[in-house]
Amino acid sequence: MKTIVFDLFCGTGGFAYGFGLACPGGVETRLGIDILEASLRTFAANHVQAAVLRSDIRRLSCEDIADRTGMKRGDVDIVIGGPPCQGFSSIRPFRSSNHDDPRNTLFEQFANIVNYFRPRALVMENVVGLATHKGGETIGQIVECFSDIGYECDWRIMNAAHFGVPQRRERLVLIGVEKGLPLQFPSPTHDSNGSTIGHRDRTRMLLPLDLPLFQREEVLEPAVTVMDAISDLPPLKAGQAATTYDRLPSNDYQAARRNGADVLTLHEATAHTPRMLEIIRHSGPNVYSIPKHLISSGFSSCYSRLDADTPSVTITVNFVHPASNRCVHPVQDRALTPREGARLQSFDDTFVFVGSRTQIVKQIGNAVPPLLGRAIGAAVLSCLGVLSSGK
Repeated sequence: MKTIVFDLFCGTGGFAYGFGLACPGGVETRLGIDILEASLRTFAANHVQAAVLRSDIRRLSCEDIADRTGMKRGDVDIVIGGPPCQGFSSIRPFRSSNHDDPRNTLFEQFANIVNYFRPRALVMENVVGLATHKGGETIGQIVECFSDIGYECDWRIMNAAHFGVPQRRERLVLIGVEKGLPLQFPSPTHDSNGSTIGHRDRTRMLLPLDLPLFQREEVLEPAVTVMDAISDLPPLKAGQAATTYDRLPSNDYQAARRNGADVLTLHEATAHTPRMLEIIRHSGPNVYSIPKHLISSGFSSCYSRLDADTPSVTITVNFVHPASNRCVHPVQDRALTPREGARLQSFDDTFVFVGSRTQIVKQIGNAVPPLLGRAIGAAVLSCLGVLSSGK
């Protein structure tokens, strides 16, 4: 019997895709809800069994969702999702007697759907800032809300680089299970010492083992670097594109991300202006590498080159435009291509993206890295007894 997943605020579907990677053939995503049409088309292309609902989640009744999915209470095993930040602006005491109050915040409707379908587990991911929102009061209210409806919950801050993603992307992850079930988080598999946002309470950080370096090397794999992720892709100049691979994968990460693909997609470099190309030729680790006469302003990360030998900084929705963030290729004079951005987010080359180039870049930048989803999924499936361990 397959484990059934509902993905709320699903976006492109990287999170649910990762759950599928945790147990190939054993997990089936049956619902995706989001408000963005282009993202939903990508979600639908990669989750063909799912009902796809384009709507503000507050306008969907739980009965409507049940009708569209054919799922009733007890049929859904896991509900996952990342409510947008505004969903936490005014959390009120939970009102389980009314599943579809139009005054609900985005988070409250997430909780209502959980309470209506009664999955065995839930996962909520969000920005690290949620941990300190209103001095920690908000995350406390969220845990209390789920506790009131019968779930044991806990949360940690996870860095994707510790789970094989070539990117230092941090997210707050809350896992809840029916009371009586074990609750566990995944154990980091990769070592990464890059700077992070973190949290003042170190116990809330899901960090690699605190071991001496020589012992860490025995139990943890080295972090996947930028060039570990993208060096097998054909070199390009600004404005060029490639549709075929011109070399074999050079490591396990590259081979896994190709996933048997024989056609290269989305490897299209931005056509930079002559002025931007001059700026890029000077680019280094921060904006201060650029001669002052070439730029008038910018954050320290603007016009900056990625370090080849470490995981990347967090990929944004503008990673093809150096004026807004650190996204210049480590050795080539251009910004990242959409395919390179997808590799740094740990998407397989066979994952289907739908939409214009601009829409796809935003989808990639906004996504939960699938390999982070896989790690979380394995831990949750272990809690439910589907997998023997969370690894």
